[in-house]
Amino acid sequence: MKAAVIQEIGSPLAIEDIPDPEPGLTDLILKVGACGICGTDLHMSENKDPNVGWRMMHPGCVMGHEFAGEVMEVGREAKQHWHPGDRVTALPWISCGECPACQAGLGYRCPNVISRATADLPGAYAEYCRVGARETIRLPDQVSFREGALVEPLAVGFNAVRRANLKPGDRVLIVGAGPVGLTVAMWCRFFGAQHIVVSDLVPARAQRSMALGATAIIDASVGDVPEQAAAAAGGPPRVVFDCVGVPGSLQLVIDYAAPNAQIVIVGLCMAGDHLFPTKALVKELDISFAYVYREEDFATVVHLLAEGRIDTAPMVSDKVDLTAFPTAFEDLKQPNLQIKVMLEVD
Repeated sequence: MKAAVIQEIGSPLAIEDIPDPEPGLTDLILKVGACGICGTDLHMSENKDPNVGWRMMHPGCVMGHEFAGEVMEVGREAKQHWHPGDRVTALPWISCGECPACQAGLGYRCPNVISRATADLPGAYAEYCRVGARETIRLPDQVSFREGALVEPLAVGFNAVRRANLKPGDRVLIVGAGPVGLTVAMWCRFFGAQHIVVSDLVPARAQRSMALGATAIIDASVGDVPEQAAAAAGGPPRVVFDCVGVPGSLQLVIDYAAPNAQIVIVGLCMAGDHLFPTKALVKELDISFAYVYREEDFATVVHLLAEGRIDTAPMVSDKVDLTAFPTAFEDLKQPNLQIKVMLEVD
């Protein structure tokens, strides 16, 4: 099969022929229908520092963990529940299903987890990929492959907003209007926040959030962001989300936050940083970090998509085929107005 492969860290991906995946006893093989480009993959393809707290990529790796597709092959012990032709999405790992972490719905913390984008489990920037039957969720007919590929980033935003303990009527400031910021805005609206202010250095990116639930946007390059946010929200935001994840963004949201506010860090910063914790202490801020999601969150998101209760159309800004994929991937490493670029495999 063809796949977009890392040849060297820091170099563009290359389309190569690699072996087709084979199912284990409890695995499924999917024909990839759609796979979104995630900012984490952009970072991982460049990272050469083993000390950032994130696993390293290696030549030959295939990334891609936001995907949906059609079942083509079924492992012998999975045939009771899965069949060729089933339309599905899946969690981006394969875990044991028996340890305390797996039983708690936190398969990514399983001591025997097989992570995607490894030699054992290539990702979905490819024609086909292998998934675990236990980690797979069936897509209703009304949920497209494109929507199915958005389930993973939607679950990330869902978990972040849950960790904020959002209250109906809350005032919220979201710093960063990339895909993560947009999903956070959508879930803040879904869970009843009254004022949702989105700040970005590129106003055109922030503007997209208005279609997903934001009530106001701020050009972060002009004026005082906390003052503008308070004016737009009728008072200082109680919750501030860092959806940027670059050196300095954690200090920035600490500076933005009002006393006694809650901060949720969602953006993934893969570099060293420097901050002044005294500012957070004096303000008595509650700071939490949101990583991924619980396994049941995937099913919740699929259910809400099927019911038409969330609209993801504004999130996808472009689609490409596998031939054009390496160029699209590299383009996203530079400042641009793209939000979610989707690989769609014929």
